[in-house]
Amino acid sequence: MKIVGGSIAALGMMTIADTMTAMAQNMSFGADNFYRSDNVTVQAITFQDQYRTTIAGNLFIRSNFNRSIDMPAIIVGHPMGAVKEQSANLYATKLAEHGFVTVSLDLPFWGASEGNPHNTVSPELYAEAYSAAVDYLGTQKIVDRERIGILGICGSGSFVISAAKVDSRLKAIATTSMYNHGILTRNGLRGSQSIEQRKELVAAASQQRWTEVDGGKALYTAGAPDEITAQSTSIDREFYDFYRTSRGEFTPKGWSPKLTTHPTLSSNTKFMNFYPFNDIETISPRPMLFISGDQAHSREFSEDAYAHAAEPKELFWVAGAGHVDLYDRMDLIPFEKLTQFFQTNLA
Repeated sequence: MKIVGGSIAALGMMTIADTMTAMAQNMSFGADNFYRSDNVTVQAITFQDQYRTTIAGNLFIRSNFNRSIDMPAIIVGHPMGAVKEQSANLYATKLAEHGFVTVSLDLPFWGASEGNPHNTVSPELYAEAYSAAVDYLGTQKIVDRERIGILGICGSGSFVISAAKVDSRLKAIATTSMYNHGILTRNGLRGSQSIEQRKELVAAASQQRWTEVDGGKALYTAGAPDEITAQSTSIDREFYDFYRTSRGEFTPKGWSPKLTTHPTLSSNTKFMNFYPFNDIETISPRPMLFISGDQAHSREFSEDAYAHAAEPKELFWVAGAGHVDLYDRMDLIPFEKLTQFFQTNLA
């Protein structure tokens, strides 16, 4: 295995100056990625998508729920390059405490879900996995098929939008710390990447395909940095603190810790053709909620989605929060806002 670049800043994707405030970099705020609730029952599940790929997930149900009433349900998607144990399980648990049936899942090619080679980028199959989760929930006797919502964290924010555009069974759509990996891969953060740099990415991925066709080893790119140096940006440090420390590190069975979060170089340019915000207005009149930290380096994506979406829509700012803060910082994540949104729109 070889990492090209070795961090999310690799390949020119994140080259903006350090803009996060000291408050956003503060490592307090009650981080608890591996939160568990005595009031919620968790069950490991699997289901298949339309392409007969097996998706692994977790089903969360409040222990004292009323079995005589069909319940609303929410699907929760993990950050890009992560797995369900990172952020998604936390959100699913907290929403289950408030009376929702929830499902977290590993996207295909990641975690315990099928798909080879591991770490492949495939936005279409990611979106399909969320529709497959709707299929699964709709077969559960305790779930009301007409009251299924979805929440995407980081990269999954754009994947759930992509799914919602073609699956009207998703009745309410929320995102937290959203990334649009299509814009990021084409243009970099805040337009920091030139067309020539984009072409260099495509050329590198294209050459890597020849290498793999000829029997060479896969290369990996982007993802969270594996180490921090004096030259590391605040964004690198932010991701490192979550993915490479006990705060949020999780290595799926059979994987290498050095492989987690890093997509394959030859597939990463698939994001060049990913345009989740095109036709986002067609999701209306289903409601959309975009949540971002006001200090997040990713805030441009939530702002962009909100600008293009049609009503009903809301952009909710979390004061003092950076991007990764909303992965697991219990004192900053607006669980009450999310609960109110889904209670209102899945009533």
